[in-house]
Amino acid sequence: MILRPLIIVVLVLGIISPASLSLRFELRSGHTKCISEDIQSNSMTVGKYHVVNPNQDHPLPDSHKLTVKVTSPQGNSYHTAEKVETGQFAFTATEEGGYMACFWADDRSPEITITVDFDWRTGVQAKDWSNVAKKGQVEGMELELKKLYDMATSIHDEMFYLRAREEAMQELNQATTSKMFWLSFLSLFLCLSVAGLQFWHLKTFFEKKKLI
Repeated sequence: MILRPLIIVVLVLGIISPASLSLRFELRSGHTKCISEDIQSNSMTVGKYHVVNPNQDHPLPDSHKLTVKVTSPQGNSYHTAEKVETGQFAFTATEEGGYMACFWADDRSPEITITVDFDWRTGVQAKDWSNVAKKGQVEGMELELKKLYDMATSIHDEMFYLRAREEAMQELNQATTSKMFWLSFLSLFLCLSVAGLQFWHLKTFFEKKKLI
């Protein structure tokens, strides 16, 4: 009975964790398209991209070439390629946060549209399991167990990451509440002080006029 909710939580975390991003998008010449991926520190990430040839019977024209740059949250460059039709990158993240992959196509007249296939994988999804099986000469069951072990480790790290984020949010909420309390107290004190000064000024004025 206890294992069932735990399994559900693990499955949900495994589904919602941003471990893989595979997509196809269109890029107009003279424009830039950037894609962001939230990566934890010390996580492995790999990416592959290529331009879809609009005419399979002919080589890809020079007009369908890309400039690609991958940067960290602090702006450090991890991958740069100019005027390429395909490429890939792989690195271990040293910073935590949103990494950016930007694609740019040279300006053309008339304007053209380039279709790009982009596959970006992080964590367990970034591992090439076929190479692991080939190099380690492991059996199918051992390979599956290694996959499950790495997946469990990834989920474990993700849970601690989410817990740290939650604690940071709680500290931020407490600090904001404390600041709002003192701001409200100061505002009330200022309002009462201004009201007292106005009352004192009116009283003095009426006394001088001998109205009271």
